[in-house]
Amino acid sequence: MFCSILYPLPPKSQIAAMNLRHSLFAIFLIPVLAQAEAPPAPPLAAKAWLLLDQQSGMILNAKDPDTRVEPASLTKLMTAYLTFKAVKAGKIKLDQQFTVSMRGYKVGGSTMFLEPTMPAKVDDLIKGMIVVSGNDACVTLAEAIAGSEEVFAQMMTAEAKRLGMNQTNFKNSAGLPDPDHYTSVADLAKLSAAIIRDYPEFYPIYSMKSFTYNNGRKTTTQPNRNLLLYRDAFVDGMKTGHTASAGYNLIASTKRENRRLVSVVVGTSGEEVRAQESAKLLNWGVQFFEAPKLAVANQSLATPRVWKGAAEQVSVGFLADRYVTLGRGEAQGLKRDLTLNEPLIAPIKRGQTVGTVKYSLNGKPMAEYPLLALQDVGEAGFFGRLLDTIKLWFK
Repeated sequence: MFCSILYPLPPKSQIAAMNLRHSLFAIFLIPVLAQAEAPPAPPLAAKAWLLLDQQSGMILNAKDPDTRVEPASLTKLMTAYLTFKAVKAGKIKLDQQFTVSMRGYKVGGSTMFLEPTMPAKVDDLIKGMIVVSGNDACVTLAEAIAGSEEVFAQMMTAEAKRLGMNQTNFKNSAGLPDPDHYTSVADLAKLSAAIIRDYPEFYPIYSMKSFTYNNGRKTTTQPNRNLLLYRDAFVDGMKTGHTASAGYNLIASTKRENRRLVSVVVGTSGEEVRAQESAKLLNWGVQFFEAPKLAVANQSLATPRVWKGAAEQVSVGFLADRYVTLGRGEAQGLKRDLTLNEPLIAPIKRGQTVGTVKYSLNGKPMAEYPLLALQDVGEAGFFGRLLDTIKLWFK
């Protein structure tokens, strides 16, 4: 479960360039000066950008992460998120068919060439929305799920708030320009991470290089506009966007060495520029950082004493794997310190916070996480509770 953090800072060569106030994913991560200085991140020809390490939830570099930007077709990430949610909940089915309304047919912009006389399967609508950025597919899915695009836009904004996207407001499902339709690169990173985390079964669609659709009149094959899919075998997503006012935007994701990075680059001057600048950022993150595993999910880090409990001890640790992003070669300097909220008194529930785990790098604070109970411990009987009460008086 991702929670709020203070952004961890990369090596000190990056600190002067970053003024990051808000947070994304882990808990209580503390700024650190790395032992070895990584080369500075390359300057990018873009309005704003951000590079996220998906595993650790740490931001490696960012420029204006909370500045309001126009998402253009990056909006479709939220339309997709709500569509995946509806499919998973059984509200719509992948083989279910819907017919584009006149509103969707005339929406303009990129299209998958839906015809009002030819219903399309949800599976095709999803691919048309993601791969070829079909605005007609977005409107059709929005109306199928919510009854109207206006209601769907309200759902999009509500879902954004639930995901912690507090600088975001949606007015339509496709990303058409509107003064009240906005987001930030930090929020887009949260949304991208949520798709990868929550709906991995749908994520491979983002790597499709083309999509072919027969609308009853003709068969059309259109390419994915994410140029990095054709140039880098490790890039497998995610989404492009463009309007005259927003410029050229790209969210890209790469998975190398069992580690996933997500870049958000907005406001560039062209398709080639957004691809080149995104590649620079991703390659910098891959080359100069690593994300060692701090702890394995459900691995016992300690077995402290439990008072007034049916068991005398409880295993404590994390419910999910924990990672941290460091400069390459720095992991040997990591140290761990556990602090317990003593005395631990039953009943204790699995997942309950029972202390704190602090990590330091070469003696300097690096990260802090809640220490969790890995099992339930019920209360002891009357005499057991009484005996421990007496012992605690003397303790």
